[in-house]
Amino acid sequence: MAQKHKIVIIGAGFGGITMAKYFKKKNVDILLIDQNNYHNFQPLMYQIATGGLEPYSIAYPVRRIFRNQKNIRFRMAKVKSVDVEDKKIKTSVGSFAYDYLIIATGSKSNFYDFEGIKNILFPLKSIPDALNMRSFIFQNLEKSLTRQENESLEEILNIAIVGGGPAGIELAGALAEMKQYVIPKDFPDLDVSKLSINLYQSAPRLLKTMSDEASQKSLNYLQKLGINVFLNSRVTHYDGDELILADGSSFKTDTLIWTAGVKGALIKGLPKKSISRSGRILVDAFNKVRHSDSVFAIGDVACHNTEENPRGEPMLAPVANQQGKLLAKNIIRIINKKPIHPFEYKNRGAMATIGRKKAVVDLPNWKFQGTFAWFLWMFIHIISLIGFRNKFVAFFDWFTNYLTYDKPLGLILRPHKRK
Repeated sequence: MAQKHKIVIIGAGFGGITMAKYFKKKNVDILLIDQNNYHNFQPLMYQIATGGLEPYSIAYPVRRIFRNQKNIRFRMAKVKSVDVEDKKIKTSVGSFAYDYLIIATGSKSNFYDFEGIKNILFPLKSIPDALNMRSFIFQNLEKSLTRQENESLEEILNIAIVGGGPAGIELAGALAEMKQYVIPKDFPDLDVSKLSINLYQSAPRLLKTMSDEASQKSLNYLQKLGINVFLNSRVTHYDGDELILADGSSFKTDTLIWTAGVKGALIKGLPKKSISRSGRILVDAFNKVRHSDSVFAIGDVACHNTEENPRGEPMLAPVANQQGKLLAKNIIRIINKKPIHPFEYKNRGAMATIGRKKAVVDLPNWKFQGTFAWFLWMFIHIISLIGFRNKFVAFFDWFTNYLTYDKPLGLILRPHKRK
């Protein structure tokens, strides 16, 4: 390794951060690019949206992560396109050459047929998304006490969640606890019985990627918390005031939260043959982008589909972490002209929480639910946060919430209006 190879990593998510860390003290030059100057812990985004945690609890500055890593540079920029022939990328702050390019841009919300009205929906893929959602919900609580005669109280207060995956049910559980324990204290003159929280799932069960036991227990938990769960229910229309289902039924609300699907956050310039129908980058067993040279992709944006696994690996943080670590090793092996190893996902389980002492856990050889599952979920998420301060603050806030059944909620510092 006499010559330092230039490795560009696009995305400071789980995969990108894991990969960049591995190159510490390696004889390579790393350029890490992200449109934000922080890494955020996506699994806890719903806690920001419901006031359980503040943004600084789940976000950590990228530059601080790599303070002691001399061979890495960071640029806060938006990547516009990639030129695979000239081995360059074009960004909002200029162009950069590379020897090896790693695309770890993650995913973004998939609005399907609702793309045209996405500005009046509330996705949950970023901290700004979470803060917008939080502000809008709290604004509506305030508005409900001063509404005009022609405004429906139910429409102002009602909340609809579309999507019954982990993000949807975790958000629903947090909102239900807020309705039960927090809003009556902060809004004593508000009739909280007028606030309905509906969750719509187009599939016949919740948590499609988890076990039947986890799915059924999650449904039971949500129903006990007062959530109205509608299975086999597809939303066909929404005008900002009322949503309509395929069966003709409707629900009045001006707060529609969208957690119904995600797709890869793609970059322009890649060969069309390397993009799957589901909107992810097709890669081989070594995470090399198909029909390209020296370009790799990991995490949610990457898809290695086979006959045994036609949809590719699941879009989960553990997949991105494992791919990032192996690909970093493989690139060093490529530079040293050594054979590389194919990626094999080691599934260590999945989990989701539905509220205080309510969680479901699927391990490879053990499935359980309830209080112990909730404590395990909390422990795993706290130790996964970057930075001692973030771990301490998250633990302190959760411990306080556990004792008081209360949440700090949040101030309306940045009022949000739907476009």
